[in-house]
Amino acid sequence: MRILAVGAAGFIGSNYVRKLLTGAYPSVRDAQVTVFDKLTYAGNLENLAPVRAHPGLEFVRGDICDTALLADVMSGHDAVVNFAAETHVDRSISGSADFVRTNVAGTHSLLEAARVTRVPRVVHVSTDEVYGSIDQGSWTEDSPLLPNSPYAAAKAGGDLLVRAFARTHGLDVSISRCSNNYGPYQYPEKVIPLFVTSLLEGGTVPLYGDGLNIRDWLHVDDHCRGIQLVLEQGRRGEVYNIGGGEELTNLELTRMLLDACGAGPERIRRVADRLGHDRRYSLDDSKLRALGYAPQVPFLQGLTQTVEWYRDNPEWWRSLRGVHAEAS
Repeated sequence: MRILAVGAAGFIGSNYVRKLLTGAYPSVRDAQVTVFDKLTYAGNLENLAPVRAHPGLEFVRGDICDTALLADVMSGHDAVVNFAAETHVDRSISGSADFVRTNVAGTHSLLEAARVTRVPRVVHVSTDEVYGSIDQGSWTEDSPLLPNSPYAAAKAGGDLLVRAFARTHGLDVSISRCSNNYGPYQYPEKVIPLFVTSLLEGGTVPLYGDGLNIRDWLHVDDHCRGIQLVLEQGRRGEVYNIGGGEELTNLELTRMLLDACGAGPERIRRVADRLGHDRRYSLDDSKLRALGYAPQVPFLQGLTQTVEWYRDNPEWWRSLRGVHAEAS
């Protein structure tokens, strides 16, 4: 089986490729993978270093908005998984143009390439943030899309294009929507690696507002396991939520990170709340669980292992020093 993984030099996509090529998904144990990535600030070939010499891996540098190049690379593949996205909410608030370009126009480019090449199967990786904020209960796949940030709105736009191509052109494409991911190789602008790397260097951590915003946490291994299940068993035009089942306030998460890094509460730096900050995310993932999905990484175990990975790999994250936004 030949799989094209678009945007897979980033955090989630590279995890998927590493797992795929090291036998984590038995049904595609002998798969060949082409990684197509523009290598923006969050795309890093070092994320693929553990499998760089694997004979089943090919890398092509390219822009998802280059439909002609993408179609040329896509031709002959059995499936496409689209990880390509601008993802950081703070960056979308300060400048949304790149988010619209990649998450909307880029998704359209990928769908057009898939239509022209008649690739048999596509999975589009999305986010729970397209649903907005929910005070009680959990979103199902039929919940309305009510995005509140430019990032979430751009992802929702891409999702609607996916739906349209499935309905209009009969493209065999499904959407996965996940909760907050964490794990090794996550670019240190997101809350967990940002806080951990700062604490490891003796710094403070910026906590938005009252710290009571709630997120559901999902280890990247579990997320990628869910994506593979959607690829194998998902139906055309359907959406599948992938949750972690671990809801925490940002303050609770911060305290856990302080403990894991041997730091005290004096290292918390309160900052003004993010504009339009969603209060709570929560996914109902019973639809995917009916296909056999269940998270396998207990949160405390996964968090401890993640902190240890950043502690053991300072050369990776120190090389990425740049503009780190202020988390979650």
